[in-house]
Amino acid sequence: MGSTSLIDLQNRIVDPRFAAADFRKTQSYVGETLALRQERVHFACPKPEDLPDLMDGLTAMHPKVAAGGVPPLIHAAIVAYGFVFLHPFEDGNGRIHRFLIHNILALGGFWRDEGIILPISAAMLKNPADYDASLEAFSRPLMQLVEYSLDDEGRMTVNNDTALWYRYIDMTPQAEALSAFAEKAIDTELAGELAFLAGYDRAKTAIQGIVDMPDRQIDLFIRFCLQNQGRLSARKRTSHFDFLSNDEVGRLEQAVQEASGQKPTQGAS
Repeated sequence: MGSTSLIDLQNRIVDPRFAAADFRKTQSYVGETLALRQERVHFACPKPEDLPDLMDGLTAMHPKVAAGGVPPLIHAAIVAYGFVFLHPFEDGNGRIHRFLIHNILALGGFWRDEGIILPISAAMLKNPADYDASLEAFSRPLMQLVEYSLDDEGRMTVNNDTALWYRYIDMTPQAEALSAFAEKAIDTELAGELAFLAGYDRAKTAIQGIVDMPDRQIDLFIRFCLQNQGRLSARKRTSHFDFLSNDEVGRLEQAVQEASGQKPTQGAS
C-alpha cells in the first residue's frame, strides 16, 4: 500500500472528473450546513501541507504491522481508520477506507476460505450510529483542540499546529468498533446470505423436478421471481419463458416462494 497505489485506487472508484493526481492541496473538513453561511464542523482534516509526511508514516507502518504478528482485525482498524482520519482525497475516502478493511482482513487470513468476503462494510452501513460513534471517538476530542475559521464561502483555515494529533492516534475505540462490526457481519449479514443461498438451492432443485430447464434459465426464473414479489411478470414470461404452460409457471412460482419464504403481494405481475 503506497501513495501511488492509493491514488490509482481513488481514480478507479470515483467519477473521472474528480480523479486525483495527488493528495489534496486544500483544507478539508466534515460538516453540515445549518443555514446560509452557517456550518457545523464535525471534523477538521489534517492540513494539506502535513499530508505527505502523515501519509508516508501510514504507508510505512502498514507492512511493519503486517510483519509484526499483529492480529488482522487490529491491523485493519489502525490502517483503515488512520486513512479515513487523514482524509487524503477530496472524494472517495470512505470507500477506500472500507476497501482497506476487507483487503487487510483477507490478506491477513481473518477467514480461512478463499473467495469468501465477510460483509463487514454492510454491517457498518446498516449501523450508522455505531459507525459514527467510532469516528467521533477521535473527532470529538480533536475538535476541542483545533483552532479554525471559515470564510464566507465555507473555506476553512486551521490556525494552530495540528500534525502531531493525527500522527499518534489511540485506535482502541476503532479496533473495538471494528470487532463489533465483524461480529454483526457474522451473526446477521453472513447468516442472512447463507440462508438466501440455501433457499436458492432448494428453489433450483424444486424447479428441476417440475421442468428440467437448463441451469441458466432456472437462474433467470428465480431471479425474475425474486425481483417481483415471488411471481414471474407477464413481460419477462413473454420475453424469456413463453414455452412454459400456465400450470408450469404457477408451480414454478410456488416453488420459488416456498424455498425463499417470499410471499407474493396481491397484484404483482
